[in-house]
Amino acid sequence: MDSTISKNYSQIKKFDVSRETCNELESLISMIQKKNKEINIISKKNSEKEAIRQRHIVDSAQIIDFVDLNTNTTSDLGSGGGMPGLIIAILMKKLKNRMKIKLYEKSYHKCVFLKDVSKKLELNTEIIQKDIFKIKNIETGTIMSRAFKPMPIILDLVQKNFWKYKNIILFMGKSGRKILNDTLKIWNLDYEEKKSLTSKDSFLLNIKKMEKKIW
Repeated sequence: MDSTISKNYSQIKKFDVSRETCNELESLISMIQKKNKEINIISKKNSEKEAIRQRHIVDSAQIIDFVDLNTNTTSDLGSGGGMPGLIIAILMKKLKNRMKIKLYEKSYHKCVFLKDVSKKLELNTEIIQKDIFKIKNIETGTIMSRAFKPMPIILDLVQKNFWKYKNIILFMGKSGRKILNDTLKIWNLDYEEKKSLTSKDSFLLNIKKMEKKIW
């Protein structure tokens, strides 16, 4: 395994990424690059392998410490090109954990891509080509969302459409601190933060409980 590749994946703390897992992640990168020539999976200006490793693979994989491993399912909202859902599914294989990763994505073409990757890499996923806002009474373990909708919209969605879940993982970017502070004016949140491995201006949120404030 190339030393540059190993160095990238070694950033995923508390997780010993095996050669087999590295190979699967590299296969995913190749599939993303190929499909990106047809549809917009990721930004074309960041479609080189090194950029994909850092900006998408490692960025997605770093939430592994927050994922509840003792439930039957984890849900990725607005999965798009499969970040973080596909990456977490690959890591679940390494852990020999049979938890199913549900990827909710409205786009037909992106769902075809998610299914192709899942089949080729033999991932335990379920691709759901539906508008997540129109699905009610969802039960799951961890909910994760990356570059899907603003934080307040996601919290409203979870409150209205999920009847049972364990926690919510959100990726917060450069404006994340302001968004969080504004959201805390509307919601009471029990949460923890984790500094991003891939950007000094970003952080992760693990929301364990939430309740909308009553005015």
